[in-house]
Amino acid sequence: MSALLSLRGVTAHYGASQALFGVDLEIGAGEFVSLLGRNGMGKSTTVKAIMGLNRASRGEIRFGGRDIGALPAYQVAQCGIGLVPEGRHIFPNLSVRENLVATAHNRQRLAQPWTLERVYALFPRLAERARHLGSHLSGGEQQMLAIGRALLTNPRLLILDEATEGLAPVVREEIWRALDGLKRTGLAVLCIDKNLEPLLAAADRHAIIETGRVAWSGDSQSFIDDEARLLRYLSV
Repeated sequence: MSALLSLRGVTAHYGASQALFGVDLEIGAGEFVSLLGRNGMGKSTTVKAIMGLNRASRGEIRFGGRDIGALPAYQVAQCGIGLVPEGRHIFPNLSVRENLVATAHNRQRLAQPWTLERVYALFPRLAERARHLGSHLSGGEQQMLAIGRALLTNPRLLILDEATEGLAPVVREEIWRALDGLKRTGLAVLCIDKNLEPLLAAADRHAIIETGRVAWSGDSQSFIDDEARLLRYLSV
């Protein structure tokens, strides 16, 4: 499978402190990949490096064959990467509908682009709350809104940083059902989450980040076969 997203030897710093130490990662077109690891190991920093929010200091980041490592964040997004950030960062003073259409665009000229109607079909609760302000939504509704907003940019790759963190179990199930549906449409997904069971069911491959390095990568069956050893990278 040819890589849609490719990271080679990526390092990143926060000031004088180095956070990533030569990260290698690939995601193929239509592939669902999870990024696992304890807090502070470099997962979110990897996402920020991809998105141009904390530019890599060394290494190569390519998307769709194009070197995006030096691009500003808005141009990275325009290349076809949709981000659902940790903390959601919706617009609290805009309605659900206004949040969704604010950044909507089909720059990739997809034949079947995401529309308001498709997002509402994916998350019917958003249709019910369309006129409500973002600040009046529950945490689960805000996460649905953040996903819908990213989808309306019509990305080729969707990145979710803490996909279901802090959400009620019933909402988590709805998010995972939606992600499974997105995978079936052929959308590539990079997902960070602490809920291992649904990730093992959903993802094609997994990469474990440990102190800024990829300590292990493989498919779900390989993880299950070596679970006792690998869980030490994930337990507090």
